[in-house]
Amino acid sequence: MGGRVVVAVPPGLREQFFPGPVPPPGADGELTAEAEVLVTSWGVPPLTREVLDLAPRLRLVAHTGASVKPFVTDEVWARGIRVTQAGAGMARPVAEVALAFTLALLHRVHRFDHALRGGLPWAVAERAPARHEIGGCPIGVIGASRTGRAYIELVSALGAEVKVADPFHPGAVELDELLAGSRVVAVHAPALPETRHLLGARELALMPDGAMLVNTARSWLVDEAALLTELRSGRLDAALDVFDEEPLPAGHPFRTLPNVLLTPHQAAATVEGRRRQGEIVVAEIARFLAGEPLEHEVTADMLARMG
Repeated sequence: MGGRVVVAVPPGLREQFFPGPVPPPGADGELTAEAEVLVTSWGVPPLTREVLDLAPRLRLVAHTGASVKPFVTDEVWARGIRVTQAGAGMARPVAEVALAFTLALLHRVHRFDHALRGGLPWAVAERAPARHEIGGCPIGVIGASRTGRAYIELVSALGAEVKVADPFHPGAVELDELLAGSRVVAVHAPALPETRHLLGARELALMPDGAMLVNTARSWLVDEAALLTELRSGRLDAALDVFDEEPLPAGHPFRTLPNVLLTPHQAAATVEGRRRQGEIVVAEIARFLAGEPLEHEVTADMLARMG
């Protein structure tokens, strides 16, 4: 079963996912009437009826990222177009960044770095709240997603005592119990209507003094104003890769707080992760064209539980 692959990748990203020769003529990101497979990345417009009319033979959308919600419409399902994605390729790098955040917070590396770069005297810079090792550390994980499970594997291997809050995870605990009993809370839940501000002022107040929050998932899950209040008080520390407003404004208070570690939404962007995502998509296309089952297919009924 043959097919023509049309690659629609925003400028600057194609080389990250598909290194090698320039795609053949016609595979330049524009839909054509002959296209049967469409490869997408971040920034693709919604696949509306008008867009899909340009490719009446389209049978598969293969996304190099994770969430397909921003662009997959009801019209896609109505036409029987199948959808797959490469989110599994992002789990490991995001989990590793969450682990790096965890270790940095436990040892207050961010506070020392901020003090020294800020020109504080050595005697002042070396002061920090109590530091802890990860061995035996009570860590709470919110969401046993692919990334959440990868993070659990990493911190467990280093001896952390892990509890999970997730309604679909066996042995999970209630969120309030997790928050009250964890030194580090790592957020890995999907962005769903019911998870909007899952951690608000009440929930953050349950965290013990000196506790730490790691968020490499979505800012949607945490009430940013409530978190800022806690961070300004100095009661909590946090490491954040995601924000309500991106790019994070130059004058945002997060940028000035010594108890906050920041990265610009880059947790997944490793060379290995990008290549893995591209390999997943290529393999899925090969399976589809060969009439084999897809390993990463997304169906309409799955979206209610996916970010």
